Amino acid sequence: MSKLLCVVPLLCCQLALAASGEKDAVALAERGAQYVKQHGKADMIAKINNKDPEFNQGALYLAMRDLDGITIAHPTKALIGKNLLDVPDADGKPFRQELLALAKGKGHGWVDYKFRNPETGKVEAKSTYVLRVGDVALEAGIYKH
Repeated sequence: MSKLLCVVPLLCCQLALAASGEKDAVALAERGAQYVKQHGKADMIAKINNKDPEFNQGALYLAMRDLDGITIAHPTKALIGKNLLDVPDADGKPFRQELLALAKGKGHGWVDYKFRNPETGKVEAKSTYVLRVGDVALEAGIYKH
């Protein structure tokens, strides 16, 4: 019984952190969408690629993909210009295809997958929120510790 009492608060704390992280990811994508509408795609691309702190908070950052699947803005510059739709996650899930399908379909939503966390070096559960803005998709993901 005492072990259960210790686990329940921990689980509640983890769920609260995940919910907080999800809200932060949605807020970041929505801020990015507002920025694109006010200042244009080119300015948003520059901000993302230059790791502007308004859109890059370390583990939580904004990325942009065109609707053909090509990464057009990302803090990891090596990904820019690449189409990685066919590169699956650690479990073989085509998560980028799912992100793009959501963007093209209802225009927003979440995709869960497994990915290497650059902070820990371990493959972890990740969830990314995608939001379509005109002819691009903005993405903000969180690791679920």
